[in-house]
Amino acid sequence: MRTPAPCVLPTQPASRAQLLASGLTRQMLATQVGSGRLVRLRRGVFIAASAWPSDDAVRHLVLARAEQVVHPTAVLSHASAALVWSLPHPGLSPWHDAAPQVTVPTGEGAKSRRGPVVHHLGVLPPSQVTRDAEGYAVTTVSRTAIDLAADLALPSALVLLDGAARLLIEQMVLRSKRQDYANPRLVQAAKELLTDAAQYRRSATLTPHIALSDPRRESAAESLSAGYFHLAGLPTPELQVPIRTSTGTYYPDFYWREQRLIGECDGAVKYADPTTLVAEKVREDSLRELGNRFVRWLGRDIMATPAAVVGRVSRHLGL
Repeated sequence: MRTPAPCVLPTQPASRAQLLASGLTRQMLATQVGSGRLVRLRRGVFIAASAWPSDDAVRHLVLARAEQVVHPTAVLSHASAALVWSLPHPGLSPWHDAAPQVTVPTGEGAKSRRGPVVHHLGVLPPSQVTRDAEGYAVTTVSRTAIDLAADLALPSALVLLDGAARLLIEQMVLRSKRQDYANPRLVQAAKELLTDAAQYRRSATLTPHIALSDPRRESAAESLSAGYFHLAGLPTPELQVPIRTSTGTYYPDFYWREQRLIGECDGAVKYADPTTLVAEKVREDSLRELGNRFVRWLGRDIMATPAAVVGRVSRHLGL
């Protein structure tokens, strides 16, 4: 008696035609779906249930890649590409909360549409498309940031542009160091990549927003803060400037040298870890010994009540 060949199910999104070409029959396909061993991702695209991830972020990407199976010219973009590159989000929701998104090159008969997967139309030169770790087409870091920042106000746009500039610099060096983010040559190269990508988006604000971007800002909250400070007309602070003290060299988030004012945008984690809290107390005391003053705010504060944060900083600056 002949032993039946094992039914090999796809671990990446596969079309019905691909599965039939691999040896599955229509009856076998229906049986596997009915038994739950094969998951239908969208009409005509499937994946093995064992490969269907439990993580919401990874599921988002699998659904976006399923769209590429049906539309081979589609490129992961916008929120889906931001998820691939781990770009910071300007809000409180993660990227995977949005619908999966792809861009289809203009002029190939495709239409923009909304639905379970969002289709954008756009000009995608080869220099702005690359491949992710799984081999799927995705917009580059610079194009992804530009696509998302194009319609945002300055504070939110800086979150994307600052984050992208940091990632671009990390791609230019073997192992990034703090000083790389302040290196004029690397910073200029990152901004040129963002500017090149911006040529394909109609936005009057992208050029001035790129000019204000700075990869030395290390978090979304710092970028939001910088954007709101600029809009309020506050003096421009120095970023991550090294200050030597009796206990070491420290790099404040913001430093207004003339006013001897250090601005720190803190995350909740800093206050949850006792060891970190003690180290921060030593750091602050050492910086105060040099005649510096402090103003602090939480990342959630700049997101929820930016006017209150700007007012507090302004008062400490004596404005």
